[in-house]
Amino acid sequence: MEKKQLTALIIDDHPLISEAYKSAFQYIESQENEYRFEIHVKHNCDDACAIIKEYSSLKNKIDVIFLDMRLPASKDGTILSGEDLGLKINQLLPDSKIIVSTTFNDNFRVHSILRNINPDGFLVKNDITPQELVTAIKEVITAPPYYSKTVMKLIRNQIASDYVLDDIDRKILYELSIGNRMKKLPEVIPLSFAGIQKRKRQLAKVFDVDGNDDRELILVARDKGFL
Repeated sequence: MEKKQLTALIIDDHPLISEAYKSAFQYIESQENEYRFEIHVKHNCDDACAIIKEYSSLKNKIDVIFLDMRLPASKDGTILSGEDLGLKINQLLPDSKIIVSTTFNDNFRVHSILRNINPDGFLVKNDITPQELVTAIKEVITAPPYYSKTVMKLIRNQIASDYVLDDIDRKILYELSIGNRMKKLPEVIPLSFAGIQKRKRQLAKVFDVDGNDDRELILVARDKGFL
């Protein structure tokens, strides 16, 4: 039987982790007669965006994408994290199956990723074993979704607030984290100063910090993986 050709993209800034994902695809290919994988590996948002746009413009398909959440921002500041990159993938390659892989095990953060990206697979890296990677890939290809045990536990433990950070919230946090003053934010964010203040107050409430303490807000947001 001729093997089905699939394209895989791995996006992670740690080469050793990328190699582990690549090995899982190669193991599946060597053990089964069903699939053959063309594998691409990218280590940052800019290179990942380039190949995503290339495949989209050519109307080609990337079947499975491993996506790390903790990625450095793109050089132009338009992609601030793996979460933003996931939104871009959903926009440009809506048929791609995304497997989110992250160190985050915070209830609020996991909920936000599920709501914003709605991945076909979701793995917390502390749960990952070689066998779990193989199982996740096969399940996502054939019968998604696949969630690792920590994600399943967090899904069951529903959080109190349904508020989910959107791209403007993350942009506000990012601009504050690089030292921009509140009064300057309307120049780079499509909201009035009053609108940005309202958003910041909501963020302070969500993260349970003093609304006047930008430093504490940034520290908590970074700890929860939003920066």
